[in-house]
Amino acid sequence: MSEQAQSKARHIRMLVLDVDGVLTDGRLYYGNAGEELKAFSIKDGLGIKLLQQANIPVAIITGRNSQIVQRRANELGIAHIIQGREDKRTALSELCNDVGLSPQDCAYMGDDLPDLGAIRAAGLGMTVSDGTRRVLEAADWCSSAEGGNGAVREACEFILAARGLLDDAEAAFE
Repeated sequence: MSEQAQSKARHIRMLVLDVDGVLTDGRLYYGNAGEELKAFSIKDGLGIKLLQQANIPVAIITGRNSQIVQRRANELGIAHIIQGREDKRTALSELCNDVGLSPQDCAYMGDDLPDLGAIRAAGLGMTVSDGTRRVLEAADWCSSAEGGNGAVREACEFILAARGLLDDAEAAFE
């Protein structure tokens, strides 16, 4: 990965994530009873926990409203979640105002056109390997994994490694 992305990652104080296409594979599943289903990666969840243990909070900004997303955020201890917002750059600014940070203090990880403004405004723009062309061009960093398949874990480990915290985070499991 580029030295510029590593340099930016050293200053990150919060990771902000899109959901569909980042924390999930971007597919929507509907059951016969009308329920919506989403699949989340356990590996991504542990990556989020590793960041949180290093005092780097994680937040969510998503264009859809979903009880499933709220449930997953609660399971992971994600306190800041903004749902139903397509204007993600504005939502990122509002989130930052609420927590006393600037967008430059944040990494933002998205995969599609609604994420472009937030990716460009963030201190570190991140995407998944199957992100759209415009997002891939705008991002500072791209995972090798596709969304919903460990891409967030890679992002968390990248931030921790750039800050010199990854070895200690992993050593806690030995």
